[in-house]
Amino acid sequence: MSCSLPPWTKSPFLWGILWGLWFGVLWYLSDGPIPAKITPDGFLFSDKLAHFGYFFGGAGLLSAFLYKSFFEKRAKWTLLILIVFLVGTATGILDEWHQSWVPERSGNDPFDLLADMIGTLAGAFTFWKLHPLLSDSPQD
Repeated sequence: MSCSLPPWTKSPFLWGILWGLWFGVLWYLSDGPIPAKITPDGFLFSDKLAHFGYFFGGAGLLSAFLYKSFFEKRAKWTLLILIVFLVGTATGILDEWHQSWVPERSGNDPFDLLADMIGTLAGAFTFWKLHPLLSDSPQD
């Protein structure tokens, strides 16, 4: 790719902190009643789209952290994507379990978890294509 991000974005610490914040916000959002609807009543599966989008973003942050921390010198994409998928899936399971203990939440929704997993995979594969933006070397 011909463009690059500013030097301060090349720190794995930044991406680790951002992923930690992402996880904290997820926990906070899951700890209360179901958020107010932000879409029209006729829009089916809007909550699944929200799960997909949130985990897509989390996968991008985690991918950037892992890439800058461990995989930049020798990118092993299958392993990186597998780790991101497993962490994203475990996070989705933990999130659903957590919601099952929160009043006014149901939790343990397999379709929410499926949306989390698909969003995680999509985010990891998208990062795979965008990783040159974070690379210190001109070609990766």
